[in-house]
Amino acid sequence: MSELLELTVGPVAHGGFCVARQPDGRVVFVRHALPGERVLAGVTEDRGGSYLRADAVQVLAPSPDRVPPSCPVAGPGGCGGCDWQHAAPPAQRALKAAVVREALSRIAGLDVAVQVEALDGGQLGWRTRVQLAVGPDGRAGLHAHRSARVVPLDDCPLVVPATLPPVLSSTWPPGGTVEVIRDAEGAVHVTVAEPGPDGRGGSGGRGGHPGRAGRSSRASRLSRVRGSGVAVQHAAGRRWQVSAGGFWQVHPAAAGALAAAVDALAGAPSGGIAWDLYGGVGLFAAGLAAQVGATGSVVLVESSRRAVADAAANLADLPQVEVRAGRVERVLRSLPGIPDVVVADPPRRGLGRPLAHALADRGPARFVHVACDPAALARDVSAFADRGYRLAALRAFDAFPMTHHVECVALLTRQPPGVSALSDT
Repeated sequence: MSELLELTVGPVAHGGFCVARQPDGRVVFVRHALPGERVLAGVTEDRGGSYLRADAVQVLAPSPDRVPPSCPVAGPGGCGGCDWQHAAPPAQRALKAAVVREALSRIAGLDVAVQVEALDGGQLGWRTRVQLAVGPDGRAGLHAHRSARVVPLDDCPLVVPATLPPVLSSTWPPGGTVEVIRDAEGAVHVTVAEPGPDGRGGSGGRGGHPGRAGRSSRASRLSRVRGSGVAVQHAAGRRWQVSAGGFWQVHPAAAGALAAAVDALAGAPSGGIAWDLYGGVGLFAAGLAAQVGATGSVVLVESSRRAVADAAANLADLPQVEVRAGRVERVLRSLPGIPDVVVADPPRRGLGRPLAHALADRGPARFVHVACDPAALARDVSAFADRGYRLAALRAFDAFPMTHHVECVALLTRQPPGVSALSDT
């Protein structure tokens, strides 16, 4: 931080920072600040363009929403895993709501009231999975923000207590990654990805999304050092077995909350047809199966072979569910009929306009979109609007407290002729 700037902080932006402006009009993306504050910020990145990045290193006029961080390495130059430890919980949710609302306004042309709902369990001790990076000294930690530097940890207050210390007190292959999962029955599963010839051992938690585990580099070698390799989870009234490296929500209350929201918005009719795209291990398909009943049908589509195997095992008692392996774009062409409802939980980048158009052209009465990125959700909402669908309902959940991430569940419905597809909700 070679240069210090005195700034008046403006609105929040997506990514865990706020926006300020220099007198010459250049935009400054400021971390560790809150809207309305006056801060002294150290420049962390300046490539000479229209913007630069900075960390608030001194707060000259604090916001009433500011609180002391819970973690000693959460501040400037420290761990990049958290974004809002300096904000009170209601303020965190208000900031995330503002980001979702701004994305829908800017990208989809909608003025939507957004409320981010808290999940049970509080702000700390909720995280059940973490991917650690290993530094040159063999100590595990998390990357600093936008950096390959590993910040060593003794523990993390976001993680379920007693999960990390045994891992952090050990040494590991330098340059690798260590994924730690604590399942619903208290078992801890530890998997190590040693660095391959390319020097990479996986994504290593570079201040990235805490909900979707990074995929290890194909050049790395995986080895399980603790646990059975099958994590047991509980949600939506069912017991789930998930391959320990497979995807499951990291907040213990998130899977159940999202399943309930999807069920409420899907409204699949008895005897109807439902599709669950990017269906993972079957969480949403189970709810759809209950709605359509024994005379209906549910098709789950998933590209991960491991998740497909888990889904088939988890849903073996539901004969109305068919599990198909493959990319959604390819499998979609072979799916017969007109679905009553489609549920999709795509990767962070969203569906994309071509796939959104293809799904809308199949004519479902209801489309339920689960999204972890507000901008991607807004792009997909806009794409569906091209085909006459409108945003009929939206719920948002604080599934990742202390971070900038937010999970949304949106309902899109077909509009009668003559009704604008971009009507405000």
